[in-house]
Amino acid sequence: MAKRKLLAVLLAVAALAVVPLVITQPYYLHTAIMVLYFAYLSSSWNIVGGFAGQLSLGHSAYLAIGAYTSTLLFINTGLTPWIGMVIGGLLAAAVAVVVGLPTFRLRGAYYALATVAFSEGFRVILESTSHIGSWETGAAEGLQVPLRGEAPAVMQFLDKTPYYYLILALLVLVVFVSWWIDRSKLGYYLTALREDEEAAQALGVNTAMAKLKAAAISAFFTALGGTFYAQLIRFLEPPAIAGPDLSAQMVLLTIVGGRGTVFGPVVGGILLSMLGEFTRAKLGGSLLGVHLILYGVGVMIAILYKPQGLIQPLGAWWARLTESRSGKLAGVRG
Repeated sequence: MAKRKLLAVLLAVAALAVVPLVITQPYYLHTAIMVLYFAYLSSSWNIVGGFAGQLSLGHSAYLAIGAYTSTLLFINTGLTPWIGMVIGGLLAAAVAVVVGLPTFRLRGAYYALATVAFSEGFRVILESTSHIGSWETGAAEGLQVPLRGEAPAVMQFLDKTPYYYLILALLVLVVFVSWWIDRSKLGYYLTALREDEEAAQALGVNTAMAKLKAAAISAFFTALGGTFYAQLIRFLEPPAIAGPDLSAQMVLLTIVGGRGTVFGPVVGGILLSMLGEFTRAKLGGSLLGVHLILYGVGVMIAILYKPQGLIQPLGAWWARLTESRSGKLAGVRG
């Protein structure tokens, strides 16, 4: 079973790695980048929202923290975003711990509402704050990332291909970390508290510490995605990067793919964001937000027919395929 999963992962990574060789038009390559970007964000959210079972609806705030931290450091100190993204990630992780200390005392819808309040409050602060000391933040008008042309040292490229491989590398990294967490002692603790927090506490699990660790790791990776977004789009606008619809996308894509699984968020992120990007391309600005409606429909269908997410039938199909191939090979050798 482990060999089959490894084979599937290697084939998937290989297929994704050759995409820029097949898709050369900038628009379609940008679409492919955004598809992997949302798969990455979904996988990052899944660490706390899936493994720990905490329905965070405010993760866009951590994305904004990463984007603004690295960009402000780049503009005002010249610090490369390669380092700024790590600083932004650590800052987001620290904020997640501070936010989690009071909010993790809440359960269910109350916790979800608390994360919405935090995210919306942070967005309002971004829109109303024009300076942090002597550093301009742009407030509601947004913040322009300085252009440096072809400058790999500051994460800027004239061609889209390096951005594709960068987000693919980030996706592989967060999936590997998710796989490690799922098989670690922390993963067992998170599974226990997700299924029954009182029972986990009775067994001696420090559920508060486990949730804080999951929140910090999740926020760290989400913030890395914020820096990537800043250097890709090169303009930061509070409603776009810290709005509630972005947080909702992370949640919906993960639920459809398979919440609490290692590869489910990747499947949901790729399939549904492909559908969303296609819809936006065809409809343009005539129906704003229609992609979120499609995501919502996908969630309802998944809950009704595949509550474990799309990863379950895909995994079953792959198991049948590899078993049939193995059987045929055994028959030929016999």
